[in-house]
Amino acid sequence: MSTCPPLGILIGYVAMARFLLFALLLLFTGCRSDLPRDVARAYRDLPDQVDFNFDVQPILSDRCYACHGPDENAREADLRLDIESAAMAELPETGNRAIVPTSSGESALIKRILHDDPEELMPPPASKMALSSREQAILVKWIEQGAAYKTHWAFEAPAYPPIPDNNTTWGNNEIDAFILKRLQASNLKPAQAADQATLLRRVSLDLTGLPPTIEALDQFLADETPGAYEQAVDALIASPAYGQRWAWDWLDVARYADTNGFQGDPTRSMWPWRDWVVEAINDNMPFDQFTKEQLAGDLLPEASSQQILATAFNRNHMYNGEGGRIPEETRVENVFDRVETLGTTWLGLTVNCSRCHDHKYDPLTQQEYYQLFDYFNQTSEEGGISSGRVPPYLDMSDAANKKVTAGLKATLDKAADRVFEAELVIFPRPAGESAATSPNARGLIGENVDALRIHPGKRSGYYNGLLIKAFEESRPAYTQLLSTLQEAASAHARQLNTSLLVMVMDEIEEPRETFVLTRGGYDKPAELKAEMNVPAFLPPLPNTAPTNRLGLAEWVVSDENPLTARVTVNRIWQSFFGTGLVKTTEDFGIQGEKPSHPELLDWLALDFRDSGWDVKALHKKIVMSATYQQASHVAPSLLEADPENRLLARGPRYRLPSWMIRDVALAASGLLTEKAGGPSVKPYQPAGIWQEATFGQIKYEQDSGQDLYRRTLYTFWRRIVGPTMLFDTASRQTCSVKSPLTNTPLHALTTLNDITYVEAARVMAARVMAQAETDEARIERAYRLATARLPRAAEKDILLGRLHALRAQYKAAPEAAAKIIAAGEAPVNETFDPVEQAAFAGLCSLILNLDETLTKH
Repeated sequence: MSTCPPLGILIGYVAMARFLLFALLLLFTGCRSDLPRDVARAYRDLPDQVDFNFDVQPILSDRCYACHGPDENAREADLRLDIESAAMAELPETGNRAIVPTSSGESALIKRILHDDPEELMPPPASKMALSSREQAILVKWIEQGAAYKTHWAFEAPAYPPIPDNNTTWGNNEIDAFILKRLQASNLKPAQAADQATLLRRVSLDLTGLPPTIEALDQFLADETPGAYEQAVDALIASPAYGQRWAWDWLDVARYADTNGFQGDPTRSMWPWRDWVVEAINDNMPFDQFTKEQLAGDLLPEASSQQILATAFNRNHMYNGEGGRIPEETRVENVFDRVETLGTTWLGLTVNCSRCHDHKYDPLTQQEYYQLFDYFNQTSEEGGISSGRVPPYLDMSDAANKKVTAGLKATLDKAADRVFEAELVIFPRPAGESAATSPNARGLIGENVDALRIHPGKRSGYYNGLLIKAFEESRPAYTQLLSTLQEAASAHARQLNTSLLVMVMDEIEEPRETFVLTRGGYDKPAELKAEMNVPAFLPPLPNTAPTNRLGLAEWVVSDENPLTARVTVNRIWQSFFGTGLVKTTEDFGIQGEKPSHPELLDWLALDFRDSGWDVKALHKKIVMSATYQQASHVAPSLLEADPENRLLARGPRYRLPSWMIRDVALAASGLLTEKAGGPSVKPYQPAGIWQEATFGQIKYEQDSGQDLYRRTLYTFWRRIVGPTMLFDTASRQTCSVKSPLTNTPLHALTTLNDITYVEAARVMAARVMAQAETDEARIERAYRLATARLPRAAEKDILLGRLHALRAQYKAAPEAAAKIIAAGEAPVNETFDPVEQAAFAGLCSLILNLDETLTKH
């Protein structure tokens, strides 16, 4: 009897095998046998739905928009992919459509990105911008899903998302709910809370820029009541040091410095504005008011001197007064800077790209750039002055100085009135117009015309000199009046050199016309005129907004503006966690990185706005969150899963900024002085730095006494060579919202050898020696001053061993010990043996250079 199965069963087996093989093939390729194998694999692994903003737009922006985006002049093949209707229209040459919704096979875009022929492949191989298999698969799936376009996420008005319910007891506030939702989606868990000493050090550094004192530590650790941490936070936020810490970030944004920059680098007196910032932050001025006063305080009804002072924000830019420099070029570049600072600070947009052409990625046209330019183009600032204080300015001198100045100004005004009356005769014109519009001025050329556009009372010595030269032979009586005006102006200027003048904003009576500048050239105005307005892709100006900078400022902080609250909250988040929810803090445009937690960003932005733009409340909400209070220890598995801590399954850990490292060293040593405000100070600096940078013209004159130990915020900042003890800082030449953060051993050349740190170490040594008697107790106190915790037994043994070695070293070389304890100008404590002091100084230097001391963790 045969054991073979019947033929029908065999046929069934074969059919089943074929079916299984086919099923496996479908599973392997993701049901897309029409796609290249690697693309099919990637297609299979995609989520059920791909999102235009977060999956598709980054690909199109990064690889396609340079040639097929907003910039009409750079557009190839008449194909525009950033607008839905254009992307789906028939192409003029072929009649094909780049995108056919639901049909990737008919879409020319898909055919080109999958093409085998290098001549047809897009992006072209020469561009070095090849798409990955996953990116190709995303575009395929997006089109098959209907190719739905969306407005870029940052340009849409934020809406309150629902607060996640994660069915857990972890978390203190709404921040934690959003963070935990994302962690759970990634199969991660939050870390344990940081220990109390670490937490107090972290929040003290974040809120005040200074470490906690040992007394504050002991009080906090001894308080076991549930509200102890919140009470500590409230005390830190109420501290004067709070405003000094947070002013630093704003000074980077505002490109604050004490000099103009460029050759000669003359000194300016902008420090009263810096003090205004500190006071405004400590007073918790609402951020919308903080914004309006700095952008347009001079235009507020019955503006106070402090509101006018706030507008120095707009004048913190560099100023090129070099010999041979064309004044109008300098003036125009200063206006460029104001526009681009506005774009970076409040809008998070790279508007500078549109100086010369339509933006290649964002829907900002060149004309819209110059519409913003027009807002800042109406101040009386001229470009031909080489001093460090360029009108318009605010006189903040004492009463006696102001009285003398007023007398000289009255003489100047009389001389200016005589010139004005003479020019009415020489250059007749309709009332209200400048002399430059007179038919009699038509024969003049170049800057002589520019000079006549300015009222004689505001005309610079440079322009007066041009007119004197132009008319000295033809109109001697007129030039005599100009000479008298020049003498009065010179006397007034000499008096002003003794005055405290802060450069601020004003508005000229006769508005300048603004034109689009061809390729951004100051001397190449196109025929296209630009008048004050905001970009069309953003909400329009409020109906009640005036047509000036104040109207622009009101628009910036209006409820309808989708960017300002998001951008501001993100920058604050970056200050606490090292990276913003949007990593590209400076760019919320289409080329920027998508937010790691979009719902959290929108919730925080709206909560911030609806709180009355309460910055202190936002800071408190962040530091009170369980997310912020996590331990920063990272396991290898978590480091692999989230190396940059974007998901926040652990607390923040990164090196402190160099200005804070210096303040920490001064605080730990006891040298730090609490004096606030006033002119910038000049602490220790290696000899010859300024002379070399200024061709021997400027010599650094170091301060003494308590000015050596002021917070770094108050250090004099020469624009062409910043404070030498700092590293990884903004250059203060342009607006900066994100300082670099590197980790190089070269930094130790400063923290081990700079006189500030050597002196801090030896004064710290004398401090701990006076406060404790045994080696162990002194080591413990020094360690707590720097790190806020006690050393572990093994750490203490290492430090004791190092102390013994240092004692032996300095005992054998007492002259070296004497040199160490004499570093800096602080008095030497004669109570202790020099060898002993030097040994502890070496030990304190070691502790101040520990990774744990230099790091927020």
